[in-house]
Amino acid sequence: MKRMLAALLVCLMVVGFSCRAADIEISRFIARQVRIDGHSYAYRVFLPAGWDRKRSWPVVLFLHGSGERGSDNRASLSQGLPPWLQEHGADFPAVVVIPQAPGDTLWHGTPEKMALAALQDSIAAYHGDRDRLYLTGLSMGGYGAWQIAADHPRMFAAAAIICGGVLALSDEPELHLYGVPADKSPYAWLAQRITPLPVWIFHGAADEVVPPQGSRDMYAALRAQGDDVRYTEFPGVNHGSWVPAYATPELWPWMFSRRRDHSR
Repeated sequence: MKRMLAALLVCLMVVGFSCRAADIEISRFIARQVRIDGHSYAYRVFLPAGWDRKRSWPVVLFLHGSGERGSDNRASLSQGLPPWLQEHGADFPAVVVIPQAPGDTLWHGTPEKMALAALQDSIAAYHGDRDRLYLTGLSMGGYGAWQIAADHPRMFAAAAIICGGVLALSDEPELHLYGVPADKSPYAWLAQRITPLPVWIFHGAADEVVPPQGSRDMYAALRAQGDDVRYTEFPGVNHGSWVPAYATPELWPWMFSRRRDHSR
């Protein structure tokens, strides 16, 4: 019964947040598209106030969760960073790229290629700084952020990963980190592969969808290597930990103070 009540509470919280996000000002998020393997994929771009071509801009790649998949180029704005930008983005100092994974896909394979193509398209269109590219995602997008960091270990200057995992979920075994050698721990392998990427991991202590132990283990693996890593666990918070995570005041100064490491 306690598990059912907790699940109901998180559903009510997420639904309520979605209702507020449904009123998001779409015009603030520019519609663009990229073409991958003969197919067009729509995505959105948030531009900071005062954007111009006189200087280079930091660029954030945001990966949504499983509930925002589709082809409407709108659902991807309903959770996480886009609603936060709608409310607090007046002084946000970066371009934000918001791809949308098609229904019943993951941030792997074609969706991963599409997200990176949208990032490259936005860098070219909006004068992005390749030494200040940042990666973030929630839930399925947290899995995707780990995957992209593993597949492109020297692309990003920092990452913020929210309620994402590394090992497979019991009820969704297809969600896991691809490319890990069979004889390796996924945590140690990933930590070694993405070094020296600074990472801030967030998770709800009461998360019943993606257990927080995976984030704890990933934090431990990164710390064991002496990497620049932070971990914030929100007591009593279920799966919607992206709400307090993106509202963490120290997150953005921490992230934007990092630049891509060229030492490797």
